[in-house]
Amino acid sequence: MKVAIYARYSSNNQREESITAQLRAAKAYCYNKGYSIINEYCDETFSGTNDHRPAFQKLIKDAKSCMFSAVIFHKIDRNARNEYDYYYNKAQLQKYGVHYEYVTQNIDSSPEGQMMETVMVGMAAYYSRNLAKEALKGQRENAYKARHNGGTPPLGYDVGPDLKYIVNEKEAPIVRLIFKLRAAGFGYNHILTELNQNGY
Repeated sequence: MKVAIYARYSSNNQREESITAQLRAAKAYCYNKGYSIINEYCDETFSGTNDHRPAFQKLIKDAKSCMFSAVIFHKIDRNARNEYDYYYNKAQLQKYGVHYEYVTQNIDSSPEGQMMETVMVGMAAYYSRNLAKEALKGQRENAYKARHNGGTPPLGYDVGPDLKYIVNEKEAPIVRLIFKLRAAGFGYNHILTELNQNGY
């Protein structure tokens, strides 16, 4: 049977090696099953919470050409972390005669297998949503403590070793001028012009 392999990792504590490990396991699975691998599709640093992934969309497009009969994933959460996308794309591929198989999860077409698939899809979606909720909770707590939440610090500040903001003395005059002009009633265009004239 001709198959395609799909691998994905998101930016959350995962690295390129994750793709390599998924591909290695999928190739071993295909070898043991006697499958012929037609293509590999890999999305690096793309979330599974939607299907806006270039390699995944290419896989769907190629499936229309009857290039392969199955797609091999390491496990369900590498496929999708959204119930709608999972079942929508599964239905699309089934129209083209393509089915899913998972290296580490033995899901068959029996009623029990389908029930297990539903549970696992739901758990994959839950994990992602709960992670986002917990991350937001942590960011709020950081904000209450005036700690940096990542990214570029605001103009006029640096981040200290304790992740608290400290005044950047080189940028502080710019911030003070902005506040002074705004308090005096000047609008954004005037403020921008004055900043540019001052070489900022």
